[in-house]
Amino acid sequence: MTSIKEIKKQISSVVNTKKITKAMEMVAISKMRKTEDRMRSSRPYADIIQQVINHVLQGKLEYKHMYLKKRKVKRIGMIIISTDRGLCGSLNTNLFKQVLLKIQEFAEINVSCELILFGLKSLSVFKLFKNHILAQITHLGEYPSLDDVINSVKIIFNKYQLEHIDKIFLAYNKFHNKIFQSPQITELLPISNIEYKHTNCKNWDYLYEPESKIILDTLFNRYVESQVYQSILENIASEQAARMISMKKATDNSSDRIKELQLIYNKIRQSNITQELTEIISGASAISID
Repeated sequence: MTSIKEIKKQISSVVNTKKITKAMEMVAISKMRKTEDRMRSSRPYADIIQQVINHVLQGKLEYKHMYLKKRKVKRIGMIIISTDRGLCGSLNTNLFKQVLLKIQEFAEINVSCELILFGLKSLSVFKLFKNHILAQITHLGEYPSLDDVINSVKIIFNKYQLEHIDKIFLAYNKFHNKIFQSPQITELLPISNIEYKHTNCKNWDYLYEPESKIILDTLFNRYVESQVYQSILENIASEQAARMISMKKATDNSSDRIKELQLIYNKIRQSNITQELTEIISGASAISID
């Protein structure tokens, strides 16, 4: 039978664990709020760029940017955004499952895949693809700079421009709210949500300085860069939200376990007291008989 000393030791251990998980939960809440604010404040940037591109494309332009052109797919690129640390539930696992399914789909039609990996967790999962890994980026922190992110992914954009890669996908966890985050795999290139729009209504013709081709080249580059950066911010916010939920569950489980152990402790203590009283009464009875 378990002794009172062992139960007290277990209770003390669980109490200490609860303190740690509660502290980690509070830290995750604080970080999530900050990263969520930064994520939401950056969302309008890509939207504005898209509006400007659509506006420029409404003019009488013969130039069509290569980021809009579709071509036969022989090789794809995948930018996979994961976390550096664990303790965030099934956040990474759910994303990796979808990525592996996507890679398998293309492998079945003889389309190879090259990878850009963000986060230590993705390195451990995709190490078997080492011959297809273009870059590995870790320890960006909670507040990565745009320059650090863009410099890391330039290699895959250069390959697309040289037509060594025909499609680029972006895999990350989208932040909906602190309760719900979902794995996303979106087609980054060629761009499908920006198109040449020809309308019957009259539009003003503009003179561009510099010329429209240079403007479009710059805008399209900024657009895809902002999409990658936004995805990283979304993933960071998702990580903190998932960690907050995981730590809350761990804290709640610790509380339940403490109650269970406390109940066992009380039962053992009550049993010991009853046994001691029985022994005292038996001893007293024996003395009185003598």
